[in-house]
Amino acid sequence: MTQGAGQGPAMRTATLRDFRVPAYVHGIGPEDDGPDPADGYADGYAESPGAHAHHDVPGEQEEPAGARGYDEGAQVPGEAHTAQPTAHDPFDSAPLPPEPPHPVHGAVAPAPPAPAAAPHTAVQGPQVTQGPQVAQGAPDAVRESAAHGPVPPAATASFDAPGGLAEPEGYTPTQRDLPVINRGDTVQVPVTPAPAPAPVLNNPEGPGPLFVVGDVHGYLEELLAALRAQGIIDAEGQWIAGNTRLWFLGDFTDRGPDGIGVIDTVMRLSAEAAAAGGYCKALMGNHELLLLGAKRFGDTPVNSGAGTATFQAAWLLNGGQKTDMERLEDHHLQWMARLDAMEEEDGHLLVHSDTTAYLDYGDSIEAVNDTVRETLTRNDANECWDLFRKFTKRFAFRDDNGADAVRELLNVYGGTRIVHGHSPIPYLLGEVGSEEAEEGTGPVVEGPHVYADGLAIAMDGGVTMAGKLLVRPLPLTA
Repeated sequence: MTQGAGQGPAMRTATLRDFRVPAYVHGIGPEDDGPDPADGYADGYAESPGAHAHHDVPGEQEEPAGARGYDEGAQVPGEAHTAQPTAHDPFDSAPLPPEPPHPVHGAVAPAPPAPAAAPHTAVQGPQVTQGPQVAQGAPDAVRESAAHGPVPPAATASFDAPGGLAEPEGYTPTQRDLPVINRGDTVQVPVTPAPAPAPVLNNPEGPGPLFVVGDVHGYLEELLAALRAQGIIDAEGQWIAGNTRLWFLGDFTDRGPDGIGVIDTVMRLSAEAAAAGGYCKALMGNHELLLLGAKRFGDTPVNSGAGTATFQAAWLLNGGQKTDMERLEDHHLQWMARLDAMEEEDGHLLVHSDTTAYLDYGDSIEAVNDTVRETLTRNDANECWDLFRKFTKRFAFRDDNGADAVRELLNVYGGTRIVHGHSPIPYLLGEVGSEEAEEGTGPVVEGPHVYADGLAIAMDGGVTMAGKLLVRPLPLTA
């Protein structure tokens, strides 16, 4: 106690700690009932209707709102925890009193000097004190007493006189600030390791299995989880699928938190898959065209069907992330500019957008891909804007004439089914909520959407609107 004004001098009152009580008589320390500092943090999703509406082109097609964002897990107010300093006990560091010249009545002969105590080691994990702690080397009688009740007088040290402390035979003194934890004194929690994903079964004598990935839009963690679930990557994100063929349908950036991280991951998996005998490839999405235009042309005015526009304004309107622009490097730009616009695999015509605008750029897959690359190479702002505008069109396969539109593309470019991203499945189903809709009433996306007389497969699960990031094998199984 601190002496204050009007107070007398503080007086020391003798307590049990004035006597050297062996460590195994007392519990090693107070039980920590305080909350875990980590309990003050929480992660999760927060619905944010209207946060990322699909307005791909200003003034052309305005779509319903609905988006998903992140609650970054701020610390809960009032749950901050501060590490408590440990009070120093001067008595603990004092030397033991000298041995009395004559044995004390009832005391057990002291054990030989013990080696120096080992440095204190913190014990992690939940601990439940189940009675007095028993030091290593204590006699059986002492251990039995710790488990079933008070120690009989014959097994305890005598405190008949000050300075007459003596330990039981075989007892090794232990400093009071070094807890001795036995296996029976702590809760043993069995931990079952999570099973590793089963690798994709490959046919070493032919092409590997074919997988497609819908729109990612910067949601890197969801992408990695979906690839792990299919056995394409391991827990560390490394390719384990052998000669599997993996196609991304475009739209890697915007709206989500880590578009550049997604591009880096796809580029890395491409190298790892090639080394394993498979491949990982990607198509050009309208958001790749938008990011390229925003980087190249910025606020340069372009001719738009809705008047004067700029790539920069359109990029920000459609979920452009400033952190992506800050991290965008030349090798990302070169990689995006060289992407194909369409491809055919195992009878599936793979494209990004559900539009017939591909017909404006060539009458074969090779011609379309060459025309798109040449347009980007010429680096004309108006040409690039027209390309972006056409690749942004959607819903060509949804209405009554949708099956005919699919057949037109298949007749020109080949294949028996078209597989696309771009338009979220909830939009195609007409089940998109509005800002007035109740929370939790949005559509549930379980898998790809097959429509247009079974000729079209939609793969955009609506990850930006609390949907699902889809990774599925082709052909689809029932």
